[in-house]
Amino acid sequence: MQNPRHKRGFTIVELLLALAIGAMLLVAIAVAFNASAMNYQQNEDIFKTVNAARQALLRMTSQLRTAETVDLAAPGNQCIFDTGDTPPENLTYEFRGAGDATYPNTLLLITNINGNAYVLCDNVTAATFTKATSDGITCESVQISMTVAHGNVQRTMSAAAVIRRNLN
Repeated sequence: MQNPRHKRGFTIVELLLALAIGAMLLVAIAVAFNASAMNYQQNEDIFKTVNAARQALLRMTSQLRTAETVDLAAPGNQCIFDTGDTPPENLTYEFRGAGDATYPNTLLLITNINGNAYVLCDNVTAATFTKATSDGITCESVQISMTVAHGNVQRTMSAAAVIRRNLN
C-alpha cells in the first residue's frame, strides 16, 4: 500500500511556475526573432540602395572615360559631355534634390536626342561632379561623389573618371 502523504505528480503552484517560466522563454525568443527579421529587412534595403548607387557610378565612369569632351562650365550638380558618336550625342548626368517636384532626390541621365530623363539612382541626398583641368580649357577628369540614404542610414560613395581621349 502507498502512503497517502507521498502522492506522485505536481502541485498547482509548480505547474503555474513552470507555465510562467515557459511563457517568458517563448516571449524572449519571439522578441529576438522579430528583431532579427527587422534587421535583415533593413540591411537588405540598404544593400539594394547602395548597389544601385554603385551601378550608377560604374555607368557614369565608363561613359565619361570614353567621352570626347566634358563641359567645364556645367554646375556642380551636372556633368554634361559629348560621347563622340555620330550623330553627336550630348549626355547630361544631373542630380535633383528634395525640392524637385518631378524627380526628388534622384540622379538622372538626360539625352539630347529626345530630351528624355532616365532615372539612374533613387534615394540620392547629395551628388557633386568636380571637373579637373590643367590648361583651363580641356577637362581631364571628373570626380563624382554621391550620398544615398535609406531610412536614417546614409552612405557616401565616390568615383573618378579620367577622360582618355584628352590624355596627351
